[in-house]
Amino acid sequence: MADYKYTPADFKSDQEVRWCPGCGNHAILNAVQRALPVIADETDTPHNLFTFVSGIGCSSRFIYYMKTFGFHSVHGRANAVATGVKVANPKLAVWVCSGDGDSLAIGGNHFIHAIRRNVDLNMILFNNEIYGLTKGQYSPTTKLGKITKTSPYGTVEKPFNPGELVIGAKGTFFARSVDMEVNLSKDCMVAAAKHHGMSVIEILQNCVIFNDKTHALYAGDKATRLEHTITLKHGEKMLFGANKDKGLVFENMKLKVVTIGEDGYTLDDILVHDAHEKDTTLHMMLAAMKYPDYPVALGVIRSVAEPNVYDQAVEKQCEEVKAKSKIHCVDDLLHSGEIWEVE
Repeated sequence: MADYKYTPADFKSDQEVRWCPGCGNHAILNAVQRALPVIADETDTPHNLFTFVSGIGCSSRFIYYMKTFGFHSVHGRANAVATGVKVANPKLAVWVCSGDGDSLAIGGNHFIHAIRRNVDLNMILFNNEIYGLTKGQYSPTTKLGKITKTSPYGTVEKPFNPGELVIGAKGTFFARSVDMEVNLSKDCMVAAAKHHGMSVIEILQNCVIFNDKTHALYAGDKATRLEHTITLKHGEKMLFGANKDKGLVFENMKLKVVTIGEDGYTLDDILVHDAHEKDTTLHMMLAAMKYPDYPVALGVIRSVAEPNVYDQAVEKQCEEVKAKSKIHCVDDLLHSGEIWEVE
């Protein structure tokens, strides 16, 4: 690749961004366009290899605002189409943009199997806990009891936790961010791009029209986020709070929130985050933490090296089969097996 240094402007299309004013998607778009120049530089990926694939929903308009190759697929099939793109051309850096309604409802099967296969995709899961484009129906992540267009008396379904789904499906990379935390989202995207295998970044996104402030109790303004979320960093203590005086310990086979200096707890008692631990137990607990009992975990929660990457394995198998095959062209195929000449 040339020494040219990309800027966010290199990844911005000339299309008018048609999301509602105040929608969290604007901040996510900003984060992606900031992340790609860093990714291009640090992974030696030229501009023409970036490809974005989307399904259906507000988030799926994303590809039109990116100056990259793109494919606007059908409802729920973004991960399936992206898998085909990556297997057909493993050199591409393939990114998937999809919402909680798109990939966790009709697309749920494609979602978990792309993760299980460990396809080398980078997926951004926009989680606003609602169907926004179709005007406010409840989604698989909508909070229990929420009144929506399709649950006028409150939902009676327990919601999915995307992090638990990813890790339960043998996911090798899971991160979480908040739409307003642009720098954190960018850092998660850079980490995802460097990971070999399926990467899922859940972004807690606000829909100002149909589900405004759904994440506000723990991820609203900056002061709230400091007290009710914990940003995890590999190799660092699991601390949170405006004064970094709260942390997580592991007692009686579960996580516990403590305050340093109270009840005999010191800094030495606080857990150190190991994102590379292959055992899923602690990562699953971190992904599952819910307000108000726990802070909501942000940052890279799980990033585990797994040698079996689907698209790479398919490419290797194809090369092995071709090397052993006696058929190398159509002419070889036509003259193989039982043949005869009609005079």
